[in-house]
Amino acid sequence: MSDKTIRSEAEWREALTPEQYHVLREGGTERAFAGAYDGMKAEGEYHCAGCGQLLFSSAKKYDSGSGWPSFTDPAENDAVEMRRDTSHGMVRTEVLCANCEGHLGHVFPDGPGENGLRYCINSVALEFEGEDAPPNDGGGD
Repeated sequence: MSDKTIRSEAEWREALTPEQYHVLREGGTERAFAGAYDGMKAEGEYHCAGCGQLLFSSAKKYDSGSGWPSFTDPAENDAVEMRRDTSHGMVRTEVLCANCEGHLGHVFPDGPGENGLRYCINSVALEFEGEDAPPNDGGGD
């Protein structure tokens, strides 16, 4: 992994759409079933919309029915970081891009993979590279 991406808040606001900024920099969440990548089945790679870091592969993507893209594992173990999240009266594990520390979503212990995890990730935090890539303009439907 390369050096961490560090930007001022003004630089982040300029580089990201308002929706991307809200999710990646403010820890927001897009509406369920509204993201560009929830039901996508194309083969390719999912990169951080903030810095371009490779995060997930379509080979580890599955339909969890949750309304957000779900993955069993990151592309590389050091691609993401976890942090305890106690917001909204819940205790969850937040998933962050290890390179730019952008909020991606949360990880839950109910996945089908061998580690039993479900990485529930906001589409707006991702950029897809591969076949049949739809535009991800940072908005919902």
